[in-house]
Amino acid sequence: MKHLESINGSELITDLTDPEIALIEFYQAFNNQDFIKMQNNWLQTDSASMSNPLGGIKRGWSEIKQVYEKIFNGPADVFVEFYDFSIHQTKDMFCSVGHERGYLKLGDKSINLAIRTSRIYQKDNNQWKQIHHHGSIDQADLLANYQSTVLQK
Repeated sequence: MKHLESINGSELITDLTDPEIALIEFYQAFNNQDFIKMQNNWLQTDSASMSNPLGGIKRGWSEIKQVYEKIFNGPADVFVEFYDFSIHQTKDMFCSVGHERGYLKLGDKSINLAIRTSRIYQKDNNQWKQIHHHGSIDQADLLANYQSTVLQK
């Protein structure tokens, strides 16, 4: 079966592996700021976790959802695409490992994003649900610029 080279959420969901469908649905939710679709993509328990470039670890869906609410309701325009990725799958779990590229626009400031990304999904009622996400920005200057732009009050 042919796998996608990149995923941004605009892909048609046909003839793809289940893990790719779960990833497409995540990027559809993120890039379209669709909170309901994002909520449906995550396992909504205390065992879910997220580590992102803005610092800290969010544990449990109640903390994770606040991150997406801030992004979706905030003033920044953010778009990301997942590429150069691999999927490692067992019967009830899969991990995707790759990179995200995209942009963050806030007012007259624009930042090109380059993020190392992994996502872990597990089967819940025969559906893939995200249980962990980790994102890292390797370039110190990009990380500092991203953090100062997003965290400015």
